[in-house]
Amino acid sequence: MGGVEAYGDLAYRLNKPKAARAVGGACKANPLPILIPCHRVVGANGSLTGFSAGLKWKIRLLRAEGVELPLH
Repeated sequence: MGGVEAYGDLAYRLNKPKAARAVGGACKANPLPILIPCHRVVGANGSLTGFSAGLKWKIRLLRAEGVELPLH
């Protein structure tokens, strides 16, 4: 199981450091939100931002994985 990561950090790891918004767009369009774990992607300050299944589900999934909230 992976950890929580910011949109910008994920973009940086993909060698696209200015593509944080594109990462967000890809997460929003994710057709398999549990298999492709976009619920683990958060804002730069640790804020829980949008999730294709809704923020309630994002929170539930993160808590089920043992992530302590709030992140910041």
